Amino acid sequence: MMKPVWVFDLDNTLHNATPHIFPHINRGMTAYLQQHLGLDEQAASELRVHYWRQYGATLSGMMKHHGTDPEHFLWHTHQFPELHKMVLREPRLRHMLLKLPGRKLVFSNAPQHYARAVLKLLRVDDLFDDVFALEQARFRPKPEAAGFMRLLRKHRLNPARCVMVEDSAENLQTAKRLGMRTVWVDGTPRLPTYVDVKIRNVMELPRALSRLI
Repeated sequence: MMKPVWVFDLDNTLHNATPHIFPHINRGMTAYLQQHLGLDEQAASELRVHYWRQYGATLSGMMKHHGTDPEHFLWHTHQFPELHKMVLREPRLRHMLLKLPGRKLVFSNAPQHYARAVLKLLRVDDLFDDVFALEQARFRPKPEAAGFMRLLRKHRLNPARCVMVEDSAENLQTAKRLGMRTVWVDGTPRLPTYVDVKIRNVMELPRALSRLI
């Protein structure tokens, strides 16, 4: 049987970004909107959330409605002088990934410099064939199909061989529509029809192998 190609999301899939990293990014984006759109803090925060909910990424709304330079936005909103103190590393993550047969890729809505820095701190950067970040998706973030299609074309992948591992149900819906198998990393009781396997934590993935390959 052909080995699968594992496509991993990064934040809140391979590590827990909720306690430290997401609040830092949110503050950075709010400050960016304040500075560049002339908004007060509350209005900037509300607009940031609105664009995130409507488009899947605040950046998409900024580009669509304000002509924002995506590289400028990503650089200024993803500055982490103390990232090493913020990344919560699961010591067994490397061992778990080594158990999975087949190639492994990261597909993240984050910028390249941040994604690579996090993977290095997690001590798993050498286990992935590619880090396909927002720049490589031409700033078309998940759940848009355009980014997925660029990933598939770049690596000449048959989506039927791919297993997408994600904490975002919306992103998995796109993956499933394209023909990928889907793993949802989530603790709620809900099980959408487009999810093949649900696990509470990525460390449970090896136990789900028989249902995926």
